[in-house]
Amino acid sequence: MPVARPESSDSRIIAHIDMDCFYVQVEQRKQPHLRGLPTAVVQYNEWKGGALIAVSYEARNFGVKRSMRGDEAKQVCPQIQLVQVPVARGKADLNAYRNAGSEVVSILARKGRCERASIDEVYLDLTESAEAMLKESPPHSLEAIDEEALKSHVLGLKNENGNNVKENVREWLCRSDTDHRDKLLACGALIVAELRMQVLKETEFTCSAGIAHNKMLAKLTSGMNKPAQQTVVPFSSVKELLDSLPIKKMKQLGGKLGTSLQNDLGVNTVGDLLQFSEEKLQDSYGINTGTWLWNIARGINGEEVQGRLLPKSHGSGKSFPGPRALKTIVSVQHWLNQLGEELSERLCSDLEQNRRMAHTLTLHASAYKSSDSDSHKKFPSKSCPLRYGTAKIQEDAFNLFQAGLREYLGSCGVKIQGTNHKGWGITALSISASKIVAVPSGTCSIMKYFQGYYPSHSSPKQTPDNFTQESVPLSSSENREGFMLDTEGYSELKSAEPQIERSFPCLDQQGQKSCEWRDQDSFCSLPKQAKDGFALETSHPSGGESGSAVKQSNSQLCFFRDDARITLPKLEEQEHKRNALKDKQGTIFKFFKNSNCSSSKPKLENGGMIQDLEANQVELPKERPPAECTTNSGQNVQREAWDYKIDEIDPSVIDELPQEIQAEVRSWFRPLKRPNTVKRSSTIAHYFSPAKAP
Repeated sequence: MPVARPESSDSRIIAHIDMDCFYVQVEQRKQPHLRGLPTAVVQYNEWKGGALIAVSYEARNFGVKRSMRGDEAKQVCPQIQLVQVPVARGKADLNAYRNAGSEVVSILARKGRCERASIDEVYLDLTESAEAMLKESPPHSLEAIDEEALKSHVLGLKNENGNNVKENVREWLCRSDTDHRDKLLACGALIVAELRMQVLKETEFTCSAGIAHNKMLAKLTSGMNKPAQQTVVPFSSVKELLDSLPIKKMKQLGGKLGTSLQNDLGVNTVGDLLQFSEEKLQDSYGINTGTWLWNIARGINGEEVQGRLLPKSHGSGKSFPGPRALKTIVSVQHWLNQLGEELSERLCSDLEQNRRMAHTLTLHASAYKSSDSDSHKKFPSKSCPLRYGTAKIQEDAFNLFQAGLREYLGSCGVKIQGTNHKGWGITALSISASKIVAVPSGTCSIMKYFQGYYPSHSSPKQTPDNFTQESVPLSSSENREGFMLDTEGYSELKSAEPQIERSFPCLDQQGQKSCEWRDQDSFCSLPKQAKDGFALETSHPSGGESGSAVKQSNSQLCFFRDDARITLPKLEEQEHKRNALKDKQGTIFKFFKNSNCSSSKPKLENGGMIQDLEANQVELPKERPPAECTTNSGQNVQREAWDYKIDEIDPSVIDELPQEIQAEVRSWFRPLKRPNTVKRSSTIAHYFSPAKAP
């Protein structure tokens, strides 16, 4: 229901920007030869030429309407150009239009608080900009008024002097003897005209606007004079505007509430509401809605511009009219999978680009029952907490549909499994993600722990340590910290990818000295196993031969971490470990960044047992000393080793991992049997309990 909000000030300057037949303009920008021609954008389905979703003003002059289909439009206007909307996953793909709308928003936001209402609609709060303009350069002091501003339509402006329309507008804009509200409104008209011209210059799109003292009036008037024009609503002309406005034209009165006002109170125009007292409206529609109705009849609306450049929700839907209605569970699940895939893609893009996450998944559907007198019953909407991941969204959406269908059919029941039709049909399906909030700073995805992970279109950002990395994708053997990692599983990929030269700071105790890695001792990679020992691969930034192997049996391994030089413990050459490492190709270690002062293999503690994370379950020492870190000043710093703890790992994050290692990680969560170890020196007496003393 509508919410009554007291108007904070009648001196606010609010503009509603409405793009002109926006989808057509986007297509005409891609195909300039369509400019000036009667054009329409049609849906992807070919039945009767497809449904029109946008019609150019040239086509409207021939009588083409959005309610027509393509074949009918051609009969009315044979020369019309029909452009099909892009298609993805069997439905319309609106990404091109969303992105074009974002271009417009970025321009409009330069002058004030901006709220994106839809793909092609924006609210602007220009109060501060108008007040600054009135103080610094009021309209009456300007030598010339922009031509676009002179084309404004000022409601209630009378042509009393016989001047032309533009001259009357000039006089109204430049009045110095009017009240403060109209002066601010004149400044708002000049600002909006300038913004509209800037949008045209930078995007090639035209737009229309309504400028008033609140959002309701601005929205009502933005479409009154189209295309590429603007309408100004002085406070003195509000009553005249609303007196004759049909009640159904008012926002939030186009549905049941508006119908009730017509049937129960005989209200046909907004002005008709003036005959009812606030108490009468409250008695009929409740205190809140009654007050809201009393306010809008007088042009009062306290709704604030939210300052939102991004959409407040994401949705994906599809309609199935007439014979195309979905009548089986299998067909519904198929389309929910398609919608879920699109929604997941948009959510991931929003998270990656804008650092925002949604928290609620909602399913909406329209349905009918052919064998029930209660066929008008509305299909219930269902919601649940949103889980990221395409498969999770698809699963949750299907579960929500099943719950809604059971409730919709009531006692008739529904056979969820199978394809039998029970006399119902789905004419529309949609899923949406809402309650989108910014991700708290300092949080990140689990994927940051895997080497070489960067989105394809993004580049590494500068780290808090203030050292710069080159904006190129890291090779499979390169760590995001800048030092090289090599594992047995990635040895082939490493040889095929170029080595990247880097320079990193090394801070002394005062944290001010920097140096470059220049010698072999300053740069070490993980050990690479060979039959006759361990091979240490070393990269030379100075241009020497990279990747040269130096065979050593008991080598000291080192790398830089947190501005300190870290020396790993010596590794023992054990025959059973060498054999185990031969099978290391498919293990998780080829994905992990080993960026901690720990041994080359992370360990997992579970119930007091230390288990090796490799598939071969090689047993590690029960106690591992902390890594020894050597600073430039020669001091040794003891650092604790990094351990995995089962009780601190959320199992749901496993689905974020690459498919080839999910099964391996899940195995860590299963309790493992304690190894049955028997000492070689044991005798049969070892298996018997000691005899009890008599």
